Amino acid sequence: MKVGILGATGAVGQKFIRLLQNHPWFEIEALGASERSAGKKYKQAANWIEDVSLPDYVAEMTVANCKPDQFENVDFVFSGLDASVAGEIEEAFAKAGIPVISNAKNFRMDETVPLLVPEVNPDHIEMIHLQKFTTDGSGWIVTNPNCVAVPLSLALKPLHDAFEIDTIVLTTMQAVSGAGYPGVPSLDILGNVVPYISGEEPKIKPETQKLLASLSDGKLSQPEIKLSATATRVPSINGHMIAATVKFKKAPTSIEDVKQAVLNRKNPIGSLDLPSSPKEVIKLHDDDRYPQPRLHADQENGMQLHMGRLRESEVFDVSFVAMAHNTIRGAAGGAILNAELLKVKGFF
Repeated sequence: MKVGILGATGAVGQKFIRLLQNHPWFEIEALGASERSAGKKYKQAANWIEDVSLPDYVAEMTVANCKPDQFENVDFVFSGLDASVAGEIEEAFAKAGIPVISNAKNFRMDETVPLLVPEVNPDHIEMIHLQKFTTDGSGWIVTNPNCVAVPLSLALKPLHDAFEIDTIVLTTMQAVSGAGYPGVPSLDILGNVVPYISGEEPKIKPETQKLLASLSDGKLSQPEIKLSATATRVPSINGHMIAATVKFKKAPTSIEDVKQAVLNRKNPIGSLDLPSSPKEVIKLHDDDRYPQPRLHADQENGMQLHMGRLRESEVFDVSFVAMAHNTIRGAAGGAILNAELLKVKGFF
């Protein structure tokens, strides 16, 4: 399938380009960016920051404006656009009959748009049928969540299914790559922790509740979860860490029951052989020193969730830490996995 990338010169757009190299199903056909970059060859328009070489054929591609008539030869587009411009552009593509797999926040909470993590809520793709961008249903939008809501929902899903979550208190330790490029000034972050990330905390609760919701007759029934989040920036490069304490509505009989709920959960897309799907979705570590971003973020091509320090809590029921690669699992890689699921399910 021929794909386009919107916001191709940015950090997320570059990650899309890297991850799509030699993809067995998808081939990059078109690149879109701002007016400032349009008309230039990609190698001239982009400051390539990935730690692999820019593919020669991509380097020579001409960057287009992010307008549907510049993407007529694509089957769908990935959007790595900044939220300040993503809403209007993505809607224009959907109305033009070009499906959009978006990393932006603009449509995440729309009641007809799936907020998708395939191992958590693959059935939510049916919400696409409710969208009215085109009369024939050819244009639609699917989003992937915030880079914290992705690992959080992956960690919480087996616990919620088994015990029903009542309350969560969590602190995030978010890598500098989550701030894009050039990101956080070096004098602010080197040897330091910044205890606030603007706009981050308000996304976590509503997105997590939507991800854990059940879908029936086109309507989402969201669980009522009390959640308090503190989002911090730390001087790691990749891998967002979460330290969470959870209270359940159905108290487990032992911590072993909780561990088994994590270990025994069946991957709902495991039989589909999606190219980007990790063989082991959740790696539960026994060593109290793990997980660590530097050691584990890149495992399973950056698509695995790592959990550790799963233990009884004196305040609520259990505490744990979770970590995943924020620009792969929490951004471009998650969006590509979404597209793979949608292809297998016949939505293109």
